[in-house]
Amino acid sequence: MTGARAWLTADITTSPRQASLQRLYFGWLRLRSNPLAMFGVAILGVLLVLAAVGPLIAPYGFNDQDLGQRLLPPGGAHWFGTDELGRDILSRIIYGARITLFIACIVAVIAAPIGLLVGATAGYIGGWTDIVLMRINDIFLSFPGLILALAFVAALGPGIRNAIIAIALTAWPPIARLSRAETLTIRSSDYIAATRIQGATVPRIILRHIIPMCIPSVIVRITLNMAGIILTSAGLGFLGLGAQPPMPEWGAMLSTGRQFLIGAWWLAGAPGMAILLTSLAFNLFGDGLRDVLDPRSE
Repeated sequence: MTGARAWLTADITTSPRQASLQRLYFGWLRLRSNPLAMFGVAILGVLLVLAAVGPLIAPYGFNDQDLGQRLLPPGGAHWFGTDELGRDILSRIIYGARITLFIACIVAVIAAPIGLLVGATAGYIGGWTDIVLMRINDIFLSFPGLILALAFVAALGPGIRNAIIAIALTAWPPIARLSRAETLTIRSSDYIAATRIQGATVPRIILRHIIPMCIPSVIVRITLNMAGIILTSAGLGFLGLGAQPPMPEWGAMLSTGRQFLIGAWWLAGAPGMAILLTSLAFNLFGDGLRDVLDPRSE
């Protein structure tokens, strides 16, 4: 272990692989020194475990009903209580973690490349291309994200797949704006001019030289945007436009629980706390990741 640490902290690197692993190692050390970021990492780690092995550790099925056990308060057999149909809320929270993370990750995978490519293309080519792409971007940014997502879902119809498409269509504009700003700085660099002189085409310059330099900032931005994606997803579920019953989506559970706030607060409290902790975890992790990827922290 000591030899590996000495190899990772060596002043002189002997291979590209060692240099890459050194960057990862020092980045991990900076992230580990941030207690709030590590708190976010711990919560996200728990959520990933729940999403991966939820059916194996959940005490009940997410739709197991027992009307004789309906609206039970948190207790020994049901740690988070039961809902109006006698379903175990803890089990539904565990199963719901998979749905929430699935939606957030798929939206990130769709929105990040679109925003990155649009922003890099607009920033590097400039002219009318920049004007047209950024005006389209401004149209999307002029609407609140949830309202725009509601409009898309209303047109496409309720369901998880349509909710993912709707949220992705509202999530790419901020990323495009960020990558364009990065590109405007990068395109005047000497290595870009040298690449252009050597005869590289515009698509090659954008894909091989511009986009890789924008990726760290985009990673931080999409991580911080995860909280907004989760809240938008929960909002669509709350309004009945996301995951449909009996799927244990946290927003839909919150919508059902609001009818019992006075006598059975745990129906809304459990999914609400799950949404809060997940959004907080992504924000804390994103802040820590921003400090790690900031060149000024080197």
